[in-house]
Parts: sequence; structure tokens; C-alpha cells
Amino acid sequence: MATTKQIILPIVVLTIGIGAFAGISALQKPPEEKPAIDTTPLVSIETIEYQPMTFSVSSYGVVNAKYTTDIIAQVSGEITYLDPAFVKGGFVKAGTVLAQIDDSDYQSDLLDAQANIATAKASLVQEKANAKVAELEWARITDSEPTDLSLRKPQLAQEIARLKSAEAGLQRATRNLERTIIRAPYDALIASREIGLASYVSKGTPIGTLLNTDIAEVRLPLADKEIQYLESKGVNANVTLVGNFAGSKHEWQAKIVRSEGVVDSKSRMTYLVAEVSDPYGLKSNSRELRYGTYVTANIEGARAGDVTIVPRHLIANGKVAILDEDNTLRYKDVTMLRQDGSNVVISGGLKNGMRLITSALDYPIEGMKLKLPQDKLLQSEPTDTSLEATVQLTMDSGE
Repeated sequence: MATTKQIILPIVVLTIGIGAFAGISALQKPPEEKPAIDTTPLVSIETIEYQPMTFSVSSYGVVNAKYTTDIIAQVSGEITYLDPAFVKGGFVKAGTVLAQIDDSDYQSDLLDAQANIATAKASLVQEKANAKVAELEWARITDSEPTDLSLRKPQLAQEIARLKSAEAGLQRATRNLERTIIRAPYDALIASREIGLASYVSKGTPIGTLLNTDIAEVRLPLADKEIQYLESKGVNANVTLVGNFAGSKHEWQAKIVRSEGVVDSKSRMTYLVAEVSDPYGLKSNSRELRYGTYVTANIEGARAGDVTIVPRHLIANGKVAILDEDNTLRYKDVTMLRQDGSNVVISGGLKNGMRLITSALDYPIEGMKLKLPQDKLLQSEPTDTSLEATVQLTMDSGE
């Protein structure tokens, strides 16, 4: 027969267990309800804005003189004079005497030619007198028609020819004497000098090379497709040249003066020629643009009208993605005028104020709802405020 202890002990243990379970259950918090997750894709946008634009075309080239002249000796002789500025890199004015060849022999030739002229003139006068006498004598002897020989016409023609030959010799001697003085044909930079003082030159000997300093030229290659963006095929267009001078970049203004009119057989490019006035700043004190400088060129083109610029990667099959007023994805066809590097010039299909989607979408479907980052932020702000209030209330209760 069970004792009282054996009966009471299980009841006490069971009561304690039930109480402990109730206490633990009371300490447990009910599971919190998780807010619904918003899976609407977020996108970034740019606002479309049309602005007037003028096309420009880029090119490059090397600066050269418009005129390059090789000075050649036209007579023979010893160099008796050299101008101090007649050295490589020297600047000379038009008409400057660069060098002089010994002219003593050519002075003698000039005297001989002048003497021949005097002799020819005297012979001509005498022959004219002889012809006049012959004509009078023929008329006194007979009434018949005289012959040319009777009137000494052949002899007269011969003397006239001798005078003309003497005159030609005088002109030749005068030119040769003038050619002993070598002058600069224009304002020039000396590119090279091939002679020295007291050296002997013969006809055809190189004297030096001159570069004109009034105008510089730059040949600018253009692909055929780029010409469509220029007015009048680029002729008379303004050009900005950019190059290095004294370790820093500088700009010079130029103008397209002509097209070479052919397509280069090797590069398949068309060349436009730009001119720069006074490249060395000798007359205007402007910054010098040295011959041989490599420059990049920005050629002013035709007016494009009102256009907008869109990154090339945002265009697919001639369409761009737009976020409409209802935050819905829409695709718009666009009219592309030109691709300029990573951008495309758009002339139609969009309107001012449209929102262009610039971020990528994983699975874009026209008509799908989208959100902007700021919309997401505004939606989350009330939740954060409620949480702060709950925390504050708990702290107040604890106090």
C-alpha cells in the first residue's frame, strides 16, 4: 500500500513542471510579422534637354611652310659675301642679299656686250646710208624696177639682225651680272645653307633652302563620311589647332582654304588644307607655331539645330528606354544624326523633359513598373520613424 510520501511527491513534481512550462511560455515573444518585400526594380534617370549644336570634325596634321624654295646658283664663281643671317634657323626679309658671287668676269662680259651694241648700231647706220645711195644711183641709170639686191636690202637686214643679236647679248650679260647677287624672294626662315665663304659654285650648285614665314599650311586628313558634317565641304571653315609649345598645350586659329580634291590611294582619306597667317609671330607678336609641329585640329562644321546627346550604349535597335509619368517603362524610337565617340546625337523621337533610363535592367519588359532611388527612400522613412518611437516608449517604460 502506497505511502503518503509516494503519492504527494509526484504531484509536487508535476505541479512544479507545469509552473515552469507556464513561466517559460510567458517569457516567449510572439513571432514578429515581417513586412512585405518591395521587388520593384530601381532605375536611375537623366532628363532629356534639347539644345542648339554645331557639328565639329576632328583631324590632325603637321605644320609646314606654304612655300619652300631651294636656292640654286645660276652662274659660276667664288662666293665673296654671306649675310650673317644666312644660317640655319635665321630669319631674313624679302630682298635681303644672302650671298654674292665674284662678278668681275660678268662685268667684263657686260662691257663686251655694250661694245657689240655700239658696233652693230654704227654698222646699221652705215648700211642704211649705202642703201640710200644705191637707190639714187639706180634711179639715175635706168627707169626699170630695181631688185632687192640692187637696193642692198639683204645687207640692211643682216645689219639689223646683228644689232638684235648684240642687244640679246647685252640682256644676257646684264642678267648674269644680276645673278651674282642672291636675294631672298620673300620673308623667310633659313632651313639650310649649303655653301661657305670663298667656296666655288657652278651653275646648278645648291645654295640653301628657304621656308616662307608669311603663311603656314596643315594638311588635315578626313574620312569621307565626316565631310557630310561640314558646310561647303569644309572650305572657309574655321579651325582650332592644338599643339605643344615650351612644354604646354596652346591653341592657334586657322582657316580651311581648299580641298586637295582627290582620295589618297593609301589612306583612303580626303585632305583639307588649313592656313595660319604669320605662324612665327614676326608681324603680330603672337605665339609662334613652329614648322614640323604635330597638331590636332577641330574643324567647325554645319549647324545641327536643336539636338540632345545620348550615350551610345543606351540605344538598342534604334530605341531608348523612357520612364513615363506613371513610372512605367516605355521604349521610344529615336532619329540618330551622328555617332561621336561613345555618344550619339539625337534629333528626333524624344521631347524635352522626358526621363531617360540610364541604368541596366535584368529583364526589361515594356509596361513594367519601376521606381527611382528617392521613391524607395521616402517609402522607408515612416517605418524608421515608427521603430524609433517604439524604442523610445520602451526606454520610458523602463525608467
